[in-house]
Formats: sequence, C-alpha cells, structure tokens
Amino acid sequence: MVTYEALVSTPGLEILQRTPAFREERDGFSLTLKRNCSTTPAALASVFAALALVVLTIAAGFAAVGAWLVLPFAGLEVLLLATAFVVHARRAADYERYELREGRLTVEVAEAQRKRRFESDVRGARVWIDKDRAWLRCSGQDELEIGRHLDVDARLRFAAELTRRLQR
Repeated sequence: MVTYEALVSTPGLEILQRTPAFREERDGFSLTLKRNCSTTPAALASVFAALALVVLTIAAGFAAVGAWLVLPFAGLEVLLLATAFVVHARRAADYERYELREGRLTVEVAEAQRKRRFESDVRGARVWIDKDRAWLRCSGQDELEIGRHLDVDARLRFAAELTRRLQR
C-alpha cells in the first residue's frame, strides 16, 4: 500500500508525493509495494475485445469489396495486440512484501507469476544504496534489489526507513 501526502498546499494546487505506509504491528511492521495498475483485468479484456472488433470489422468490410488480403494482416494485428496485453497482464500483479515479526525479516517478491521468498534474522539484514538503487542483503543469501516499484526519491526514503526499523 502506498499513501499520498500533500507537500505543498496552495489554493487549488497540491503537489503530491508517494510515501510508503508501514502498517505497524505489535512487534514489527508489514509493507506491500505494488505497481500502480489503473485498470482491472476485466477492463483490459473489454478494451481488447473492442479494439479487436473494430479492426476485424474494418478488415471484413475491405474483404467484402474485394481487398481480401487485408484479413490476414488484421488477424496478425489482433494477435500482436493480444500478445501485448498478455505480457502487460503478467507483470501488472508484481509486488514486494516486507514483514518484520519476532526479529525475523521476510521479503516476498512476485515477478511475472513467479514468487521468491527471502527470510533472515534482523541482525543479519543490511540495506545499502548504490546510485539510485537500494539493495538488501540477508545473512547467507544473495542480494535483493528493493523498492523497484517506487520512484527514486521514494525508494531512497524507503531504504532509509527500512534501515532505521531494522536497527531497532
């Protein structure tokens, strides 16, 4: 979950900035970072169906007056459009989930319908920043890039806040 808070407030104008909202729990925290998906899968399917219908209707009209060669190209266009929508849909549900409970840090990363889970004792977890990217190293495990669904400023603030919370 990402919340928005107003940084500058003037009559009729507000500049908003994304800040991660840590959900406080009794002995830790929980945070989920997701891509900003403005459409539902049903809405995407409706848009695809409407576009495919328009393309195939126009192609059928041309084929009816003798330009039948338009049909294979219209089919190819619909196939490529379907491929683009499927590729988008596979990545739209990506997320990162961070949980700290009872001295254990758990990071779950979902990318293109594949989930990875990292667990570590808080004492073995380290966060560092390299240029505009933030990294997490858990004891005995590979490095993990964190905050990939945030813009650069929010990612750096997130890394600083995560570091602070891990040191408690």
